[in-house]
Amino acid sequence: MEYNEKWALITGASAGIGATFARSYAAKGANIILTARREDRLKALAVELEKAHGVKTRVIAADLANPAAPQMIFDALQAEGTPVDILVNNAGFGMPGSYTENDWTAHRAFLELMLVSYAQMTRHFLPGMLARDYGRIIHVASLAGLVPGAAGHTLYAPSKAFLISFAQSLAAECAGTGVRASALCPGFTYSEFHDVNATRGLVSQLPKYMFMEAEPVVEGAIDAVEKGQAVYVPGRWNKFVAWLSRTLPRSLSEQMVKNQSKRFRKKHA
Repeated sequence: MEYNEKWALITGASAGIGATFARSYAAKGANIILTARREDRLKALAVELEKAHGVKTRVIAADLANPAAPQMIFDALQAEGTPVDILVNNAGFGMPGSYTENDWTAHRAFLELMLVSYAQMTRHFLPGMLARDYGRIIHVASLAGLVPGAAGHTLYAPSKAFLISFAQSLAAECAGTGVRASALCPGFTYSEFHDVNATRGLVSQLPKYMFMEAEPVVEGAIDAVEKGQAVYVPGRWNKFVAWLSRTLPRSLSEQMVKNQSKRFRKKHA
């Protein structure tokens, strides 16, 4: 897979899976548009990619929890005539604790980032992809979206389930065109995610076989969208969990998730 002269836009690109997507696509020849809140990290990553792979980069600092951010990003790229051939919707975070521990302002911002920004960014850039008869859209969802919801992080699993169905619908709508869409559904992946939401101590107690490095997760996702795979679950353990959730009676699956979630979900303060 080579992407010379293609432009890849990656949200949440300052660290973790997002930064890994940027490095992977740049290594394959794509020019990279990086967006996230931390502009200093984006600029450092842009310099790294340019030196390592000779690609072009563009940095747009934006907080996608801000309703105006997707339009701002789209307008900036339109103004300079930069097409988006590959869209990786990756920005996200988790809110530990029970639903009532956070006020509605926090929940609204969460939904704006985790649902609305994905839908709006896709709506902005999909028409151009269809017109050029080429496009790749990857939503970074989660294994959590394929299993029953658990106590704590209350909106996280539902938001990821939405992204999975969204990717499946896009894949169906774009069938027969040069545009492909896929939902990446990783399980536990080594990144800053658990440091940011203050659950590092809890998840560190889990068996190491439940975790994956970001690189194989990303490489698998890129391969999956090229193959037209609408939903991709990386890793044997994660595939087993997804299969088990589909196979077991719903009530039993729910009980298993409930029991396991006590090990890695932050308890009420």
